[in-house]
Amino acid sequence: MTDYRDRRFDLIAFDWDGTLYDSTQLIVRCIQAAVVDVGGARPSDKDAAWVIGLGLAEALAKAAPDVPREKYAQLGARYRHHYIGHHDDLVLFDGVLPMLDALRARGHKLAVATGKSRSGLDAALATATLHDRFDSSRTADETAGKPHPRMLLELMEELAVPPERTLMIGDTTHDLQLALNAGCSSVGVSYGAHEPDAFDALNPLFIAHSVDSLQHWLLTNG
Repeated sequence: MTDYRDRRFDLIAFDWDGTLYDSTQLIVRCIQAAVVDVGGARPSDKDAAWVIGLGLAEALAKAAPDVPREKYAQLGARYRHHYIGHHDDLVLFDGVLPMLDALRARGHKLAVATGKSRSGLDAALATATLHDRFDSSRTADETAGKPHPRMLLELMEELAVPPERTLMIGDTTHDLQLALNAGCSSVGVSYGAHEPDAFDALNPLFIAHSVDSLQHWLLTNG
């Protein structure tokens, strides 16, 4: 086990979609198709991508402001229909598994903090055979959605790690705001849903442009 003093962070929490899983474009297409299915105006790629990371209900409501509230249940059902139909299209970004293994070997606790549902995350973890690589996880339907700090606070309490020893990594401003709200440091990745120009105001320690650069930074500075 690596000595405590060799690590700046004991807990590293990852967002899922767009950070570990290469699913951004699929989610955008599914949001757009679901909105059209219920009679709404098709959101732009940018608007659909912006809501990624929020809880499903909130994300769909923001992506489809012209869809009445009474159609939200139908909107969610249509999104799940399109997403499940392409679930096998999802793949991990290159280098994710070696990065997670290197971090575990260094003694870090690893977690997932995601806007996905519990059933959706469990299905993804099973598909990618990742269950044994994470110490815990939280999803938006079992706690508060991002950027409310509750999911990160719950992970820190469960794994007995204080905020100053916890790092949140994500591809959206919602992830970085979550970290700020929970009193934690953050790292942004530029290869996911949000343009990194908006990250600076949220004070990430680093912006990674690839999984390789993220792993190098974490092993050097994390």
